[in-house]
Amino acid sequence: MSEEKKLTPRGEDFAAWYNEVVLRAELADYSPVRGSMVIRPWGYGIWENMQRALDDMFKATGHENAYFPLLIPLSFIEREKEHVAGFAPELAVVTRAGGKELEEPLVIRPTSETIIYSMYAKWVQSYRDLPVLMNQWANVMRWEMRTRLFLRTAEFLWQEGHTAHASAEEAERETLLILGIYRKFMEEWMGMPPITGLKSDSEKFAGAVRSYACEALMQDNKALQAGTSHFLGQNFSRQFDLKFQSEAGQEEYAWNTSWGVSTRLVGGLVMSHGDDAGVVVPPKLAPIQVVIVPILRGDDSATAVKEKAAEVANRLRELGVRTRLDDRENLSPGSKYYEWERKGVPFRVEIGPKDLAQGQLALARRVTPEGARRKQFVPEGEAIAGMPDRLEDFQRELLESAVRRREEHSYRGVTSVGEVKEILDATGGFVFTGWSGDPAVEQTMKDVCKATSRVIPGEEFRSETPPENCISGDAPSRMEVVWARAY
Repeated sequence: MSEEKKLTPRGEDFAAWYNEVVLRAELADYSPVRGSMVIRPWGYGIWENMQRALDDMFKATGHENAYFPLLIPLSFIEREKEHVAGFAPELAVVTRAGGKELEEPLVIRPTSETIIYSMYAKWVQSYRDLPVLMNQWANVMRWEMRTRLFLRTAEFLWQEGHTAHASAEEAERETLLILGIYRKFMEEWMGMPPITGLKSDSEKFAGAVRSYACEALMQDNKALQAGTSHFLGQNFSRQFDLKFQSEAGQEEYAWNTSWGVSTRLVGGLVMSHGDDAGVVVPPKLAPIQVVIVPILRGDDSATAVKEKAAEVANRLRELGVRTRLDDRENLSPGSKYYEWERKGVPFRVEIGPKDLAQGQLALARRVTPEGARRKQFVPEGEAIAGMPDRLEDFQRELLESAVRRREEHSYRGVTSVGEVKEILDATGGFVFTGWSGDPAVEQTMKDVCKATSRVIPGEEFRSETPPENCISGDAPSRMEVVWARAY
């Protein structure tokens, strides 16, 4: 690899490395509109695979897809006071259209609770109409001042689920069901194991009663909020008159939830698995799982090599392996290796005259376990038949590596603000401490440690011995909390 093609090493400047990887792997590019991005085919292919997996999981639990308008009356946003206060700085407002001033300004959706629950109020009359379980795949706009490709852009793609229920208990179950779906997807498809739990009141979604989140640890040991699920109570139902007649004949307000993940997940994937050569894409999400590169020597063997490469590609596709035959004649094999390594294709297959003569394929894995050889020469039949298992092994090992990294950088039993700061200054990571629940402590952590409370961890993530004292040192602990510096 020539010097000009080398990426900034992660250990030298993680932020620069990330930006270079996203651009050079052709995941996305900057658009002419400030803060917005163009998602290129390779990045969009990863997002499409994320969509398919999540969409199947939503539909398997009874949710249906719908679509709601991009433009929302400003008066709708203003009805829910916490909601408008939370989003006011990020709103993009349309005041003129069709050559004249609008009678009422329209907001480009930052999220769709208001427009969706106004429609639910038209459709729901009885408990028999509940629950309403809808999701939409859409774009949203939040006028962010500091942007970074995928992680924080003015416009981004996401899914947003919105549900209505007859009871608080049913809505709470829905909120936790979705949290579990997100965790399963992040672990099993992305190989990015999050900690799940409850957000503090100061960190919850504007207008929610309770917010739950998936917090993942990136390779630079900063946290990424990767997905959220919110119990909205009756806040929006009351504002939009979303009522139903209960089984007992009484008129009641519905109970709502909302939940979403976005193209931020693509950024999370890059920061979870990428290395100094580029992106590493988990096989389940890779648009191409195997790329085949024929090695042509310019002699009589070229035709036979091309035919064998096409045959191998077809046999892999028959096994359900997403395969690309890279037979471009204007690029050298080395240039192709560099391109597909940079993009993170899990496996590369090389076929040359020598391989043809010996009935073998050269397999190069994008990342290898410590001590393993990067390239292996495997009998053709074995190489093809064993590819699905190799992809499964690759997927599993990415998750195992990410879990180890998370646990190695999770610090428990920490009892002072000074110790938290020392850990975050030195290595970063997740720091578990006791907390009294006092918001003033959160402010102290922001001021002193540049850290925020990420989640009040769910039962499976809590320390075996609960903390006795608040990290402030002047009150007993009411709960455990995870602190980190975050994106």
